[in-house]
Amino acid sequence: MIKAEFHCHSIYSPDSLFKISSILETCREKGIDKIAITDHDQVRGALEAKSKDPERIVVGEEIQTTEGEILAYFLSDLVPGGLSPMKTIEALKKQSAFISIAHPFDPMRGSTWQDGTLEALLPYVDAVEVFNARCVKPVFNEKAQEFAEQHHILRMVGSDAHSALELGRAVLALPDFNGADDLRSALGFALFDGKLSGSWVHLISRYAKIIKQLSRKIV
Repeated sequence: MIKAEFHCHSIYSPDSLFKISSILETCREKGIDKIAITDHDQVRGALEAKSKDPERIVVGEEIQTTEGEILAYFLSDLVPGGLSPMKTIEALKKQSAFISIAHPFDPMRGSTWQDGTLEALLPYVDAVEVFNARCVKPVFNEKAQEFAEQHHILRMVGSDAHSALELGRAVLALPDFNGADDLRSALGFALFDGKLSGSWVHLISRYAKIIKQLSRKIV
């Protein structure tokens, strides 16, 4: 069994200052064997990390669709944000990606799924993120868990880390995996460990956004 983190943002996300070198160092310190770097509408950070530590890194992306965010794993190319959910999924299917719905019932972070959309997507996705450590209210995760159980779909969790303090707050212990099919099989044996990070961590993202905006103005 390995310890895996499936939701992490690097300095390549607009709301994070978490450097690739720091992510890798923190993984070693916290005993995280595998980590998916899932920047917002970006794969540059994940590809950079993969080149430095190929055994540990899964190339991922958190993609903003017109209704909510989709998490994808085992990518080789960027899928742009702003597409419809189905167009996004079609682009991911071309890469044979593992596809999950990010924090589907958290309206505070871009989850504005229309009635019936999630149900319509279920035949085309692999999993639902049922625990996200950055959810401010536990009920957001509880609804996701109930939804996944009701529809008998695989369950994912993630710290949604934007800093070293958050990394590893929500992880899975599961058999090692090296591709989308491996991950689908491994999730059947996964054990969850984690807890909510607290609303204060969102200040980290706000600070990162301000710093990056100021840097652009100075340049």
